[in-house]
Amino acid sequence: MSFNTIERNRQRQNLDQHDSLWLFGYGSLIFKADFPYIERRPATIDGWVRRFWQGSHDHRGTPDAPGRVVTLIRAPGETCLGMAYHVSPKVFDHLDVREKNGYLRFTTPMTFMDGDHADGLVYIATEDNAAFLGPAPESEIAGQIAHSHGPSGPNHEYLLRLADALRELEVHDPHVFTIERHLKDILMQPGVH
Repeated sequence: MSFNTIERNRQRQNLDQHDSLWLFGYGSLIFKADFPYIERRPATIDGWVRRFWQGSHDHRGTPDAPGRVVTLIRAPGETCLGMAYHVSPKVFDHLDVREKNGYLRFTTPMTFMDGDHADGLVYIATEDNAAFLGPAPESEIAGQIAHSHGPSGPNHEYLLRLADALRELEVHDPHVFTIERHLKDILMQPGVH
């Protein structure tokens, strides 16, 4: 699958039949809601974990030096907490462009903190997309993040903002927080910004 998934997402699901939908965000969508929404609520999805395994060639890196951003990886028995947004279908015109670097829209059941349930859409970068980088030691991921920069800014900003947003939600994410710890050590070294 190519880097650009805009048309593929638009062909996968016809959203015109909906007045509104839920969107589940687990990465930058938690801390950067640059779209209008009707309601925002913390929610979980089962069977997934957040991992910095997706390359960013268009936001937090470049084609020659990709950054790393999160995607979801199947993990039976695990739960991923994020933020759900109740939105108009028109929002997906913007989001399909924002998430074009390998992410496809999928439908997922979500559980809100009060126990209510709803189906929502979630963007996931699967292993078969051209930007997928896959697993690496968390110290190496931190090194790549520390030295990557793209049109949306430094890659380390993405990681640090995500870690802060997860703390605000009272989420303990060992993967994210271990990378954050390594990153802070790297950023303290002379000559690294």
